[in-house]
Amino acid sequence: MEAATPHLTGLPSALPYGQVLDLLAGIVHIVGWLLTHWYVPALTVVTLWGAGELVVRQLAVRASAERMALELIPTRHFEPDLEEIFRRGVQLARASTSMPWWAPRRAKAVQIRLRADGSSPLRYRIEGPAGAQRLLSITPFGPQVTVKKGRPIVDKPREHVVRAEFILRGNPTASLREVPLEPDPLQPLVDAVSDMRAELGDLADIRLSIQRAPKWSLRSRRMQLLGVARRRERKEAQRAARWVRQDATGIEDSLLWQLQQLAGGKQRGGGGRLVMPPTPRRVDPEQALGKLAADDHLVRVQLLVLCASNVEGRAHARLSQLQAAFDVFGGESRWAMRGLLVGPWRFGADRWPSRRGFERRWKLGHCQPPRANWMRLDELTGLLKPPTVHCRLPLLAGDLPTFSFEDPDLLLQGIYYGPDGHARLVATYAKETLFEVGVGKAGGGKTERALAQAIAWAHAGGGLLFVDPHRDSWPRALPFLAHDHLAQRIALIDLNASGPNPQVSSWNPLGMHQGQVAHEVVEAVGDGFASALGWDDASAPRALTILTAAVTVLVALNSAACRAGRPEAQTTIFHVRALLTEQDFRTAALAAVEEQLEEETRSWWHTVFPTLLPEAFAVVLNPIARLASSPVTRAFLSRPVGTYNIRAAMDSRMVVWVCPGGNGPTDRLLTALLARDLLRAGRSRRDTPEEQRVPFRAYFDELITLTGAAPGTIAAMFEDFRKYKVQVHGMTQLLARLPLAVRLSLVQNASTLASTAGSTAAISPITAEWGDQPGADVVAALDRFEHYMSFTVQGRRIGPVKITGPHLDAVFAHLARPGQAAAAERTAQALAKARPLHPHADPTDDQRDDQPDPLSRFLTEGVCATSAAGGTPTDHRRKKRYQ
Repeated sequence: MEAATPHLTGLPSALPYGQVLDLLAGIVHIVGWLLTHWYVPALTVVTLWGAGELVVRQLAVRASAERMALELIPTRHFEPDLEEIFRRGVQLARASTSMPWWAPRRAKAVQIRLRADGSSPLRYRIEGPAGAQRLLSITPFGPQVTVKKGRPIVDKPREHVVRAEFILRGNPTASLREVPLEPDPLQPLVDAVSDMRAELGDLADIRLSIQRAPKWSLRSRRMQLLGVARRRERKEAQRAARWVRQDATGIEDSLLWQLQQLAGGKQRGGGGRLVMPPTPRRVDPEQALGKLAADDHLVRVQLLVLCASNVEGRAHARLSQLQAAFDVFGGESRWAMRGLLVGPWRFGADRWPSRRGFERRWKLGHCQPPRANWMRLDELTGLLKPPTVHCRLPLLAGDLPTFSFEDPDLLLQGIYYGPDGHARLVATYAKETLFEVGVGKAGGGKTERALAQAIAWAHAGGGLLFVDPHRDSWPRALPFLAHDHLAQRIALIDLNASGPNPQVSSWNPLGMHQGQVAHEVVEAVGDGFASALGWDDASAPRALTILTAAVTVLVALNSAACRAGRPEAQTTIFHVRALLTEQDFRTAALAAVEEQLEEETRSWWHTVFPTLLPEAFAVVLNPIARLASSPVTRAFLSRPVGTYNIRAAMDSRMVVWVCPGGNGPTDRLLTALLARDLLRAGRSRRDTPEEQRVPFRAYFDELITLTGAAPGTIAAMFEDFRKYKVQVHGMTQLLARLPLAVRLSLVQNASTLASTAGSTAAISPITAEWGDQPGADVVAALDRFEHYMSFTVQGRRIGPVKITGPHLDAVFAHLARPGQAAAAERTAQALAKARPLHPHADPTDDQRDDQPDPLSRFLTEGVCATSAAGGTPTDHRRKKRYQ
């Protein structure tokens, strides 16, 4: 102890009492000074905060200057599963951190942008840091979603703009309602913008920003929520204790309690009942924190909405629709607009002082969400993907253009009624509408829609061919075509011989006066006969050979007559009989064209033909005899210089109405010849540069009737005509009754598929092409003039969508000229050079020796010229026999 004493004497003694008082006085003085000059520390704090905020904003602006945008375009059959969507959410959360280390937290965000302005149903974009482009360009959705680099969007100023920021209300730890993937969770948002009109300046823009929050922010939020839960439990315990004490006091004051005390011999002053107040329950962190209990896949979100329009009231109405759409996601937690509602006014993102911050975040893409906006990725499932196959998208002007009269670039399709009941005439682009197919029961509106389209196309300056075997379409369309500017473009080829004084035009299938190519004419006639009569190399090789050889000679003879300036001396299809059965005519004809025929053909006539028996010609002559037996077909085909020239009609934008006579064997043969000539004329346009080919449209009503005569020809049109700018529109009641080749070509190459009501069996082939959406039962229940149609617009398929067919009396009422219809029909017949139908002599009789007709004179002069020029002995013998 003695050794330790010196060390203890060196310790400082206790502070004197005066020093303690001085310390306390100094503290009091400092506090007094701060209370007196409070503005100094306050100003210092505000200055430091302002300087820090300014630095943070400048850094955030600098970081946000390098941002990228990706446009996500889903395929029509896009149908992701939950795992793919969740993986996409993880990508977005990870991409939000692809920023420099010095970037402020508010700049580290990825933005999902849903935008609609009337030009498209709902554009889906991803905007975020430029460093995240490679990460986000490859999605878990695979080829079902096309990712393209998004272009900057520049909006024109609108007169009326409303803004809103959404915050999570209700239980802050509860999740939003789990919305299934079918129907699409985006459907309420799509429905809210389905009636937008671009011409009114409508705009709806939704921006959902996703941000990975720091751990300290999550811990702070958890501590706050746990503190709130504990305070709530304490309040509940205190409330329960008060109720227990009140119950105990009430029992002691009751008469029954007093009687029990007296009966038991207890004194009132002995004390009351022992009351044990309830203790607060222990707070379960997982139950109190809810969705914030786990660390994984938690993000902070910011939801901003902007609506605009040039019409007052539409922007506010749009915002209300979007707010109702977000209510679909609500459960214990729900989306609500942030701000204070005072009567009819809301003080929020659209008013001072919040508006400036809203516009800054909107422009720069910054994310500063409210404190309550914590969410898990699975709550955002509906917004992490583009619209799927289960989303019903509206038809907007950007998808299907609005029809404009006399616009040659548009082709009328029908009337579309939008979700708001607004009616709009819709069209497709003429250059993209290559082939059309219309199916449905009789009287459903197929022909009416085709007539409306043809009339609109004619008034826009386009050329067309309308083939109607029943002739009902001509009187229906005539009042709307009876205009002066169309008078010199309309030609009527009527083979029905109706009325008291029927008139018939003319056509020479073998004529060469219109510049045809000889071998193409021979092929067209031969194929027309073969198609109508069912000839092929296996069933009728000799008939094909005989007809081809005969037509070759007659076409060569017509070429010679045209070169000599004698088109009136041309032969017709009826001269096949004279060539095969009359020795003198055959000798003269062969002598006249000996030098023009190929060696193989000449050899056949000299060696093979003499060996044939007369009975071999019957298979060729019988159908020609049937053509000659009908006065109409005889008058139509017997003139050497025919008027009908479909190639000239194509190039001069003519409107040609052809009405075949019926559906008998003779009519089928004539229809086959006309169809094959149309195919020949279309293919002959290869001699014209593509940019100089005039678009021409062919409308085939009652395809069953037409394809019964020429199935291969009609199928070839649907396969080949695209190259020659000839578009074909076909209408039929039953797709299944068409020949297989026609049906396959028709559906494969159709730009437009349309179906009216009908039996489910008849409609099923069309709905199957749509994936049975809608099903055949839905289409079968359509009203008259209603169609389900799919279109090709700008290279992509639109629809199927419900379209009301245009009724001529309603849509084209301003074009109706019923008083001029009779004069217009006479003009159309005159342009086709139709003549009154009267008994004609047998055209082969005109070729007899005692008849000085043009053909006889031409043959005589041709043979004499050959003799004068010095022909072979064979030539002289043939000349002598003919003379």
